[in-house]
Amino acid sequence: MKTRLQKSVFSGLMIGLTAGMLSANAYASDEVINASFHPYNDETPSHEGLSVGMNIDQSNVDQFKDVIDPAFLTFIENGWTSMTVGETTSFDLHPAYVGATHDSLGQVSLGEQVGEINGWKAGRPFPQAPDANDPRAGEKLAWNYKYGYNWGDSAAIAPFYWKYRDMDSGKLERTIKFNFHFLNYKGRVIQEPTPEITPNPSDLFRAIYVQVLDPADVRNTQLLIHRAADDLKRDNSWLYLGFQRRVRRLATGQVTDAFLGSDLMIEDFEGYNGRISDMDWTYKGTRYMLMPFYNHNDMNLDTETHQDDDGYQVIAFNGQGGCFPDITWQLRKVYEVESVPVDDSHPLSKRVHYMDAQTFTIPRTVSYDRKGSMWKTFTIGQAHPDYHLPKNKGTGVSIDDSFSMIDVQASHCTTGQFKGQVDPELSKPQMFNVQHMRATGS
Repeated sequence: MKTRLQKSVFSGLMIGLTAGMLSANAYASDEVINASFHPYNDETPSHEGLSVGMNIDQSNVDQFKDVIDPAFLTFIENGWTSMTVGETTSFDLHPAYVGATHDSLGQVSLGEQVGEINGWKAGRPFPQAPDANDPRAGEKLAWNYKYGYNWGDSAAIAPFYWKYRDMDSGKLERTIKFNFHFLNYKGRVIQEPTPEITPNPSDLFRAIYVQVLDPADVRNTQLLIHRAADDLKRDNSWLYLGFQRRVRRLATGQVTDAFLGSDLMIEDFEGYNGRISDMDWTYKGTRYMLMPFYNHNDMNLDTETHQDDDGYQVIAFNGQGGCFPDITWQLRKVYEVESVPVDDSHPLSKRVHYMDAQTFTIPRTVSYDRKGSMWKTFTIGQAHPDYHLPKNKGTGVSIDDSFSMIDVQASHCTTGQFKGQVDPELSKPQMFNVQHMRATGS
């Protein structure tokens, strides 16, 4: 039998060991979180010969092939555009989102089949560094994107200008003025109510509402997308056509059609606007790449068109056909992820996404047709919220601020100029239903 002294010593040892283990686990957790959300704290990316302020064009692009994706490399080699290098800066996400990630660390897991996830409530589901030996690493990165902080809990792009251009002649064929609205029903960390909006009878995760403002022939065309919390359930989508004055449900295949005659399909929105279960995901590696991140207020802005009453100016475009945003590019940590449609009738054979490791936005995507040839290339410029509209400062949202979708086979592009606003008053829950579409259209 143990004596009282032996019991006391034994208890003390156990308490010490337990405390030590808890301390070690807490340290390990902090390391994971810091590495995921603050990748530039300990090391600034660099590449031989690359310096802030330099211009990469036809004359010197060969030495930077390793840090430029293949599609954009071709554009520079062709003399269609160039890159101005900006300073690598941290795009810190909101502390509440980081905190939610910390609180759920180790509690989230994948289900048996693609599209199933367990234990997620809010934050980044898989902040651990991807493992090349993990066959489902790409899927985990896809979930990090889906449950990312892109536009926060809700936001609006109001207004949003799309321009259709002939890339060879530079002719501006069409300009469409939209408002886009985004709302998360679950995983909310800042805007009340948190962590979710109730009641939520359809068990939605997210909704997107789009309204066309101009020109007259498509004015008041509206799009509504409901994404279920259960990824295995198909999205419900509706389209309101102003000239018909009626709402119709979109068939599944229509999300891969050209949206309003543009170079984008609905599935392209934000880099990828579909279900995790619609794709097979493969992690292809981690690398440093030049990515379209910048401070909006420091860029060359469009002073000739689209200036709002408050003085806000959108990003200017230049290059071949006016298809390239006039911005700076940062050398950043990137996860390369390939997505292959599970549906053989899909118009694409694959997409290659270049996910930003800090924000989990998708600023660069290259799409390939069914024959495996490069078809389209998507750039989404990311603006720091603290150097943008005053209302965006401190939100921790990496602001989608410019886009260029180039159809390399058709020599055509669609460009986007944004006024992104992280403002819950612009995207209220009552906007995201079919009744609102009818009321707005009448």
